[in-house]
Amino acid sequence: MARRSGAAAAYTDSERAASRQPGDIRCRATMALPALKSINWVTTDCYGTLIDWEKGLIEACTKEAAKDGFSFEEGPFLARFFEVQAEIMAGSYELYAEVLRRTIVKVAREIGWEIEPSRAQFLPDSVAYWLPFREANAAMDRLGKRYEVGIISNVDDKLLGISRRHLRTELDLVVTAQQVRSYKPDPVHFKECARRLGSKKGWVHICSSYETDVVPLLKMKVPVIWVNRHGEKLEGRKAPAATVKNFREAAKKLGAS
Repeated sequence: MARRSGAAAAYTDSERAASRQPGDIRCRATMALPALKSINWVTTDCYGTLIDWEKGLIEACTKEAAKDGFSFEEGPFLARFFEVQAEIMAGSYELYAEVLRRTIVKVAREIGWEIEPSRAQFLPDSVAYWLPFREANAAMDRLGKRYEVGIISNVDDKLLGISRRHLRTELDLVVTAQQVRSYKPDPVHFKECARRLGSKKGWVHICSSYETDVVPLLKMKVPVIWVNRHGEKLEGRKAPAATVKNFREAAKKLGAS
């Protein structure tokens, strides 16, 4: 739910899912995590980091397609979904619910599954059924007991509010695409967060998207823990402060285990 590096196109919170390449992701970090005693704020991305939105998206589209006796291959479908969504997000800002509707209509038509725009609301409606990763709530609870916590997400307020029903930790800060009228990796989300916090010092961010979150925050010199769920290779990209496999490991890195 953000833009490609270079601002040519936009990605979702888990934009690189189509290139799930396992491999050695170790690389010297460009900046280290700060001492735990100096950390005051921990923010996190939502979709792909806390909420398993890929699974929710596939389940919703598979169920809707079955009504028409239609089926599709998940991998190519997701890859094309991300590409089309990127193109739409690169244009004038509009609510993420509308981005979802426009994306599914176009992708479905390309693969031979005709969906009228009036029917596309099934996808924003499905957000209510996108569930957290198994470890997300417990790890977020532990972080919330130790730090001020917040979410920085590339969606609109309404959809995030729906997803928050599945996330039990009380939040101290929320920044959405709707609030800043922009999609990551444009840094406006993070600049707005820094403005609200009063400083970049004492702030660590956790995310699953390298391009939308890691890249802009490295430029801002904010330490990032990358939840690399798909085992992506850095392939010459700068390393974040830490790389982990899931949100539980991210919390552990911050002394919340």
